[in-house]
Amino acid sequence: MSNETHYSTAQLQAMDAAHYLHPFTDHKELGERGTRIIERAQGVYLWDSEGNQILDGMAGLWCVSIGYGRTELADAAYKQMLELPYYNSFFQCANPPAVKLATAIAEIAPAHMNHVFFTGSGSEANDTVLRMVRRYWDLQGKPTKKTIIGRVNGYHGSTVAGASLGGMSVMHEQGDLPIPGIVHIPQPYWFGEGGDMSPDEFGIWAAQQLEAKIQELGEDQVAAFIAEPIQGAGGVIIPPDTYWPEIKRILAKYDILLVMDEVICGFGRTGEWFGSQYYDLKPDLMPIAKGMTSGYLPMGGVIVGERVAKALIDQGGEFFHGYTYSGHPVAAAVGLENLRILRDEKIVEYVKQEAAPYLQSRIAQLAEHRLVGEVRGVGLLGAIELVSDKTTRARFAEKGAAGSICRDMCVRNGLVMRAVGDTMIMSPPLVITTAEIDEMVSKIWRCLDLTAEQLGV
Repeated sequence: MSNETHYSTAQLQAMDAAHYLHPFTDHKELGERGTRIIERAQGVYLWDSEGNQILDGMAGLWCVSIGYGRTELADAAYKQMLELPYYNSFFQCANPPAVKLATAIAEIAPAHMNHVFFTGSGSEANDTVLRMVRRYWDLQGKPTKKTIIGRVNGYHGSTVAGASLGGMSVMHEQGDLPIPGIVHIPQPYWFGEGGDMSPDEFGIWAAQQLEAKIQELGEDQVAAFIAEPIQGAGGVIIPPDTYWPEIKRILAKYDILLVMDEVICGFGRTGEWFGSQYYDLKPDLMPIAKGMTSGYLPMGGVIVGERVAKALIDQGGEFFHGYTYSGHPVAAAVGLENLRILRDEKIVEYVKQEAAPYLQSRIAQLAEHRLVGEVRGVGLLGAIELVSDKTTRARFAEKGAAGSICRDMCVRNGLVMRAVGDTMIMSPPLVITTAEIDEMVSKIWRCLDLTAEQLGV
């Protein structure tokens, strides 16, 4: 079958239904509806096979930070493919792009984090975290410290370890998850679960659930606490201001590791290089992926703090863990060029000083819509809560129906936003302009109107 053959949308949809199993998909429903075929992209826009232009309000899947069509990344990949398309990092070997990328990441990471273990994805990064955390405590002579505490509705990937570390019940129901040694505490989701508490009161309460769980299990059993700075796939859950300071107090009191999952928040999304820096946290391990290569090639990793790295290097002997594509030279070359662009074009500074303040001011106006119960955001992340009653925060009777309608309305009107239940979320490319933000917000308002009309509100 020639790659140059032209296929119609209907032909591609038929081939897709016959052969392609998609992630996180009801395949029967997809077969009935037909896939949307995305053919090309430029800047913040996508074009489907029918010629429709769509503003990508999700940066692909939280990852296309510098926008589509950057020839510099394609050139970096091409050049590296000619020089060294692949070699592994086993057998005491390394390649220049991987070494340079690890160095570049260490330069922008928190000061105490100077080592990087490369993986192929964020899910693999969190599998690595599980292995690394338990290996660390074995080396400390504390083999009972195995349990990792995560959060309900957190997301850390979809491998067995990643899905277990995450707290999504729909994932746990498929495959007898979580695996032993992983437990969860409530998420800091004030709008959905805060009840009559103020946001500040709820933030303290949610943070104190960590201390309660440590005390319940015993400090000698707890290895680490894993959390996203801001929960992404769970609905852009932004903790109340009191949450992370209280978590810091608790972590200072107990001998457990802090794992901050930076797969979504890392590389400029919050207006800082990492969400940990935004919240003034000092993690021991930081899983990374997505924005590291702007999604142009798959790559992930774990940034490792000094106390864990020192144990692995000085005490560890052989660490029996790794992947065929750890430190893949072509992916690393693309990552290195992506970081150069982020630095040289001052994109993280642009997010902090211009794009984020403008986006947050514009989406805040959406709170006036009759369908919206809350708008929240940090950096270039945002969430819109759809409700039937703005005063009581009451949802619609059929859970997720409003979100599904709004998501479909968005696509029909040239915008990609994601629905998490009845929460609409956004994460546009970091290079989005103020004019493009205006376009996005205008389309959101129109889609909210259309959704309200269909719901009869």
